[in-house]
Amino acid sequence: MAAKPDELHHLTIAAAGPLLRSGELSASELTEAFLARIAAVDGRVHSYITVLAERARSRARELDGELRNGRGRGPLHGIPFAVKDNYHVAGVPTTAGSRVLLDHIADRTATIIRRLEDAGAVLLGKLNTWEYGTGNANVHHDLPFPVARNPWDTRRFTGGSSTGAGAAVAAGTAMFALGSDTGGSIRLPAAACGVQGLKSTYGLVSRAHCLPNCWSLDYTGPLAWTVTDLALVLNVIAGRDGDDPSSARIDFQPVGTQAPDTLRGRVIGIVRDLGKDTRNVHPANLAAMEEAAGVLATLGADVVEAKLPAPLDQYRAVARTINWAESYSLHRRDYEEHGELMGRALREKMVLGAAVTAEDYLAAQRERAVLARRMDAFLQRFDAILLPNAFHLPPRFDEPETIPPFTTQSAASAFNVSGHPALSLCTGFNSEGLPLNAQLVAPYFREEALLQIGMAYERGTAWRERRPTLSPEELERPAEARNGPGCDPVPPIADAELVKRAKDYGRAIDRSFAKDAEPQAVFRVGNF
Repeated sequence: MAAKPDELHHLTIAAAGPLLRSGELSASELTEAFLARIAAVDGRVHSYITVLAERARSRARELDGELRNGRGRGPLHGIPFAVKDNYHVAGVPTTAGSRVLLDHIADRTATIIRRLEDAGAVLLGKLNTWEYGTGNANVHHDLPFPVARNPWDTRRFTGGSSTGAGAAVAAGTAMFALGSDTGGSIRLPAAACGVQGLKSTYGLVSRAHCLPNCWSLDYTGPLAWTVTDLALVLNVIAGRDGDDPSSARIDFQPVGTQAPDTLRGRVIGIVRDLGKDTRNVHPANLAAMEEAAGVLATLGADVVEAKLPAPLDQYRAVARTINWAESYSLHRRDYEEHGELMGRALREKMVLGAAVTAEDYLAAQRERAVLARRMDAFLQRFDAILLPNAFHLPPRFDEPETIPPFTTQSAASAFNVSGHPALSLCTGFNSEGLPLNAQLVAPYFREEALLQIGMAYERGTAWRERRPTLSPEELERPAEARNGPGCDPVPPIADAELVKRAKDYGRAIDRSFAKDAEPQAVFRVGNF
């Protein structure tokens, strides 16, 4: 066997699959290894809200029987995974990290979870998340479940809002995870936790039966230890879905899962100049991105200078306005009827959303269409671009003022606005052992090129050989903040202050919108 029994939780999908198919390893053994890992470390990491141990064991036994009878379901047969707790699974609680939904039992299963289970993957449980998968970028430690912690240093933030998904893959409590991404919520936890995360082209992966945050900016997708594993998962979850009105009307062709020997012929643009945002990018992340560009060039790629077609602030302004307005529209009833049960971050976001005017929202959607077209024209010159993702290193919980910038100062939301596929890539570690990151972005529906470039980079570096240690001292370290249903409430900012802030954003957005944002402009991807 390629891994010792006590190291099975560090296997990748690509490594575990052949062992399962050959009979050297059983789905039950692998599932038990992950359940043991959860029991050993999750009391400190808090990657899970709900562990479905008996469900997973029963499913693993069924899958073992199928393999013994020669009925393999493919590369994910017997592979353990977990999902952010905004995904619905029939008969299982969907809490979305909120007191409002503590007693909610789903009556249906999200399309992409059903596809994964049909492919033989074993669901281990539901993962930690910011409340409703959203918030105001602050962590107030006032939710019913302890905050997920970064396995590289449990005093540090995991990135949001797919907090448990990033922590689970890094800590080895799930082989891969499903997150959701409205402004970077797959890619930022991937960056903070040193794993790989994919936000695919808008509409390529179904969002059906996943609690929405913002209809026109939401994406669902995987986090995994390697880019190869992301490709293996994407090949199962991607494709049209009649239950998702935004589903792309294309015939998805599975992407290759072998790293290419060379990147010769690939043109990769490197975005070094982010305007005023450049000064916010941590020097270690900038240096690691330069080294990554060097690796890609050594592999044969033509790496050329590139500059985004508009400042990141324009994308953020559009994303912020749309996000606030749509999130409030979606969750207004819960806020009005149960707002006293919500945490501070979600309550504050609801107030901000209520203050966004119809004029602001429609102007933002028109501007979005213009920005998306400009980004698409820009990306057509390249197979992919390389640029920063999360600007900062994972911040410490005892320095709360540093947590919001990790979310708000990034290059992630630009590609939620434009709809292009984006990959968060671990680019190494700093002197303290904290993960570094960059982002690869490709034209619409060019996931194969994006992942092939990521796989080539991954094979050309040694970063995937390094794992968090989670020493006994680390696991025994007491939490720095109290969580739970009985925790002290944190008073919200006064509504009047929030309304003024929202109106100020609206005026700023109005001034920033392009003059060619014609009233009928509509955001579209591909042929839908």
